[in-house]
Amino acid sequence: MNSPRNLEADTRAGLFVIAAPSGAGKTTLVKALVARNPDLRFSISYTTRKQRVTEVDGRDYFFVGPHEFLSLREQGELLESALVFDNYYGTSRSQVEEYLAAGHHVLLEIDWQGAQQVRESMPGCMTIFILPPSRAELERRLRDRRTDTEQVIERRLRDALGDMSHWRTFDYAIINDDLDQAVGELEAVLQGRGHASHTGNEAQQAKIAAIVAA
Repeated sequence: MNSPRNLEADTRAGLFVIAAPSGAGKTTLVKALVARNPDLRFSISYTTRKQRVTEVDGRDYFFVGPHEFLSLREQGELLESALVFDNYYGTSRSQVEEYLAAGHHVLLEIDWQGAQQVRESMPGCMTIFILPPSRAELERRLRDRRTDTEQVIERRLRDALGDMSHWRTFDYAIINDDLDQAVGELEAVLQGRGHASHTGNEAQQAKIAAIVAA
């Protein structure tokens, strides 16, 4: 991969909302992007999901109980919130505002419903949808995790296919086939030169239509 660079020198601080269906490789992609661009800031979400053994509170998520989560939402602390696979997820408004005020690009890794909420709260944000290269590859990635039951895999696959139908509501869409190429396309969007990935680009529309319709 390329050496780290300073995206802050390319354009003013902005909020970039990244969403994807389960299995599209969004988390891996975002981690690679941040590793290549250390000046970026990644917003850590609150969740009521059970903490996994490999996860660290305050690094991967802020793990809270349902009562605390709902209290944060009632207090207006959450920029967006959603119920996903029976667990709540939400973005800290104050954390995002602090990063932006300090002049950093901020990345949000959320679902498509949360992306719509953020757009309503912060119309100036840029929304980016990540897609797998094919439905077959999406299913392979979900199964290769080897952490879910067949019932859960089928549910995730069904929900993922539904999520993919919302790609047109985003500003940009990136097909995550080759990791390094996808990271480069994300960087182009953050630098204000992501025309090839814009959802209004007819060539990109044709590629995505083939994936979604397959």
